[in-house]
Amino acid sequence: MSGRGRLALCAFAATLMAAASMLPLVEPAGWILQAAFLLAVQSGMGALVRRVPVPRALVVAAQALVTLVLLTVVFARQQAMAGLLPGPEAVQRLSHLLASGAEDVGRYAAPAPVTDGIRLMLIGGVLLVGLVVDALAVTFRSAAPAGLPLLALYSVAAGLSGGGADWLWFLLAAGGYLLLLLAEGRDRLSQWGRVFSGAASRSPGGPALGTALAGSRPTAPVRTGRRIGALALGVALVVPAALPALEGGMLFGTGAGSSGKGGGGTISAVNPLVSLQDNLNQPENRQVMSYRTNSGAPQDFYLRILALDQFNGSEWRPSTRRLKDVPKRLPAPQGLGPDVAVTEITSNISASRSYRQTYLPLPYPATEVGIDGRWRYEPEGRTLVGDRGETTRGAQYRVSSLMVEPTAEQLASAGPAPAGLRREYTRVPGSLPKVVEETANRVTQGAANDYERAVKLQTYFASDGGFSYNTSVNSGTGSAAITRFLKEKQGFCVHFSFTMAAMARTLGIPARVAVGFTPGTGQPDGSVSVGLRDAHAWPELYFEGVGWTRFEPTPTRGTTPPYTQQNVPTGDTDMPALPEKGASAAPSTAPSVPDSCPAQMRKQGECGSSAAAGVKPPTDSGTPTSTVIGVVLLAVVLLALPLLPLLWRLRARRRRLGLSAGRTPVRGRTAAPPAGQGTTGSDRGRGIEPDPPGYATARTLAAWQEITDTAWDHGIEPDDSRTPRKAADRVVRLGQLGPDAADAVHRVAGAVEQVLYAPEPRVSTGLAEDVATVRAGLRASAGRFARIRAVVAPRSAVRVVWAAADRWAAFTGRCAALWGRDRWAGWLRRPSRQQG
Repeated sequence: MSGRGRLALCAFAATLMAAASMLPLVEPAGWILQAAFLLAVQSGMGALVRRVPVPRALVVAAQALVTLVLLTVVFARQQAMAGLLPGPEAVQRLSHLLASGAEDVGRYAAPAPVTDGIRLMLIGGVLLVGLVVDALAVTFRSAAPAGLPLLALYSVAAGLSGGGADWLWFLLAAGGYLLLLLAEGRDRLSQWGRVFSGAASRSPGGPALGTALAGSRPTAPVRTGRRIGALALGVALVVPAALPALEGGMLFGTGAGSSGKGGGGTISAVNPLVSLQDNLNQPENRQVMSYRTNSGAPQDFYLRILALDQFNGSEWRPSTRRLKDVPKRLPAPQGLGPDVAVTEITSNISASRSYRQTYLPLPYPATEVGIDGRWRYEPEGRTLVGDRGETTRGAQYRVSSLMVEPTAEQLASAGPAPAGLRREYTRVPGSLPKVVEETANRVTQGAANDYERAVKLQTYFASDGGFSYNTSVNSGTGSAAITRFLKEKQGFCVHFSFTMAAMARTLGIPARVAVGFTPGTGQPDGSVSVGLRDAHAWPELYFEGVGWTRFEPTPTRGTTPPYTQQNVPTGDTDMPALPEKGASAAPSTAPSVPDSCPAQMRKQGECGSSAAAGVKPPTDSGTPTSTVIGVVLLAVVLLALPLLPLLWRLRARRRRLGLSAGRTPVRGRTAAPPAGQGTTGSDRGRGIEPDPPGYATARTLAAWQEITDTAWDHGIEPDDSRTPRKAADRVVRLGQLGPDAADAVHRVAGAVEQVLYAPEPRVSTGLAEDVATVRAGLRASAGRFARIRAVVAPRSAVRVVWAAADRWAAFTGRCAALWGRDRWAGWLRRPSRQQG
């Protein structure tokens, strides 16, 4: 194996060893095998392109292009053109997965589940680091700087991991870097060692450095590698130590990861609604959990995950809270008075093995939770959070909760909220447009109290305001999205809940947004199935004496709370039944139609799966013409790229054969003599015009170059060190040509020697016919694959790259002459055969 090949193999191994430090962050660890395979393909592409003498930047570009195609095939095959080429839809899909992965990283505690977004971030990150390492260490022959991307990869893993086997991954990554350094070679290591030790300085002039080192004894590679490795290991130890401590989560900790059982810890999570729109648009309503409950009003059994109580103008998100141990019985709900009717119900919930969430879905307000595993309690939101990687995957738990049944009179007579709570939950950003408050005041005009204002807001969104439910709109959550929603009046639960909560705050009503699931769909066996499409968000408003109270502004989703209706009967409670183990009945994909649908929504036709009456469905004018034209042009370009060598070769052959046959002008003049005829001294005596200067040479050399390139296309590389006669013998021997083709090669070779060395060059006859004979002979002796490759992927097409590189070198040389320096000329210089 050549030195460059060994270096490429070490670069691959070093990247993979550093990537192993990411294994504790996610599970299962099968992604590393996929990353290793794709990394091997990427490295193999670099090795193949480097075998051809092309500029180094083209090697990196080819590897980057292959990396993009690989990621497209793995993560966006359905959106790719022909299942392979990354078109606009594929790029959009990859961008969406990256955004989803960034949100998933903050949502889950380590070890996090390998969602599609996280998997793309992991594999894409490894391929990106591998590309940089291969480019620095192999293509540009500078292995020492390649340690920086390896260090970055390990530092991210060290900063995000919760401890454990950190030293193992550290030693593995460091060993890969040292292996890469030692593989670079004795000379390079000596120079690096002297730079680090201060024994010699690197002068601007390369020859001066070589002269300075020539008379000294070079440092041993192992010794120099130790010095460089010691420095790199020291930096690797300092960088993770300087990173802020991250407790339990990958980017936003759940807090209990390092605090132990009795520690406090904090919780801070990103907006969990990043996947809500995707869940609502899933073609299959895949089950995420099932439950049984003795609630007399199952249509009000919402499963709540957490509450978003901070609005900064760009998004709603949960506050940073202190975590506590889960008490045997949870404290009484905040603000709930003794005169409000409550019924304690019991529910048994089973989460699917495919559903992994750090927060435990619970009916609100829960009073007692029986579950195995490591869980912590956040009192303000009354949520349970997984500790040290604990998730809901396959969890089975029993929950006691309160069914709070306030009356309209109790809500209307609610007193003022505590000053601290009111100040925190009525805060709105200064960037909130005035139209939000103005609309809230207009809609609630004439209301006597906060309860009536809240009901008017709910009715405005659910029926009277002309809003329609649409999950295909932009899912923005900031002030601009709220303004757009009020204007276009189309959206889904995110827009309805966020906008109503923001309006309630402008009216002085404490408000927040809850995230979770609607009650789900009843099954024949008495259980209830909750699917992906049941994901939901709704506003919670605070009323003193009742506490946090659910409202439902989203039409066709969930149920309107009974305390906002009149004459709603209540049912009796039954004894709960334990959930059955194993798979539940197949979930229904049709939305349920609750019996408690209010009259105004029935008139609008918004119960169940009915569409809102009087509201025109969103129209789609189709894909713009400019987009279609752009996609078609992009597809044509991408499909034409593989055919460029073939097209260039056909054009070159036609031009050369036309020149050798006398049909192509030479230096601006047409061929003077008849086809196949030259001129001599006797011709001139008869008045025939002599050949133009260089005419015979150009015709003959064009025919010889066509024979040389045709042989190259069939696997016989040109050898410029041989004479035309010797080169012809080599083509005949390696190409196994027959007598006719062999005679044709020798005739053209003899013509080349005649025009190059004879005192009076003559134009030989039948050059084009000889070229055709040689080409037919080479095709006849070659195999099927060789013939196809000679046409589709001709080797001689590399001359285009060489010509472009020569022009670029000439351009950079002129620029260097203007600037007074020549360092730019080496970046894209074509390497010689001696450079490996």
